[in-house]
Amino acid sequence: MKLLTVFTPTYDRAFCLEKLYQSLVKQTNQNFKWLIVDDGSTDHTKELIDQWVKDAKISIDYIFQTNQGMHGAHNTAYKAIETELNVCIDSDDFMPEDAVEQIISCWKQYGNESVSGIVGLDSYTNGEIIGTPLPQGLKQSTLFDLYNNHGVKGDKKLVYRTELTKEFPYPIFQNEKYVGLAYKYFRLDESYEMLLLNKVLCRVEYLADGSSRNMLKQYRRNPKGFAFYRKELMTLSFASVFFKYRQAIHYVSSSLMMRNKNFLRDSPQKGLTMLALPFGCLLYIYVTSRTRNVLN
Repeated sequence: MKLLTVFTPTYDRAFCLEKLYQSLVKQTNQNFKWLIVDDGSTDHTKELIDQWVKDAKISIDYIFQTNQGMHGAHNTAYKAIETELNVCIDSDDFMPEDAVEQIISCWKQYGNESVSGIVGLDSYTNGEIIGTPLPQGLKQSTLFDLYNNHGVKGDKKLVYRTELTKEFPYPIFQNEKYVGLAYKYFRLDESYEMLLLNKVLCRVEYLADGSSRNMLKQYRRNPKGFAFYRKELMTLSFASVFFKYRQAIHYVSSSLMMRNKNFLRDSPQKGLTMLALPFGCLLYIYVTSRTRNVLN
């Protein structure tokens, strides 16, 4: 069995999958399989993948499902993956030719059951690292501590042990398509650290229709998903009061959007939620004013 699964959630991205496919074909270590979770595409994604499967240059699995959003595609991938490790590479991104080699080499040398996986670097397509490198001299850390205590900034590439990513499935809310993926990562942080690998594992291109470019619209369209995410982050055992207060502000805003009259009763941090009411209301006004036409 292969050691690593590279999985790609995709929706109507046939126009850009070729670059990712070619980067996988060129990997210096082929000890991986590629899993594509097609989240209801209406373009020619399936025909494209069928041709690549027929070409048999790399090991490919393909799953089609009705559209559930990015987190729903992640749920499907985690259920299907059988390799020891997995990493998500989005449909508009691609991997440097030595990325799989770097992952496997790191894991074979340092991997063990006391860590949840590996955190590596993302770069832009020109090779410039996104945000900051990982701290020199630090071998292990939780993802939360990297960002909140070690000054790390920018997107990073996460490689996880598959048995762990099957835990904490993302909830699916009717008529919504978004839940913050970091919910699972921070839950794993409560029990495990990650190995740090200061190597670029993914080259990223932020397309105009990507979720990171449309966060305010996501916020408006998916209040239940955002409220769930903020509630979960308010319960993290290692988070500071200030961090939880920020989550409470967003929770208030999302609760107002979903017309939840019982949001205070539902909150895991009732005192902080009370204190967050003024700023939460202001955030609600800001988001709704900037997204007036989103729900039309």
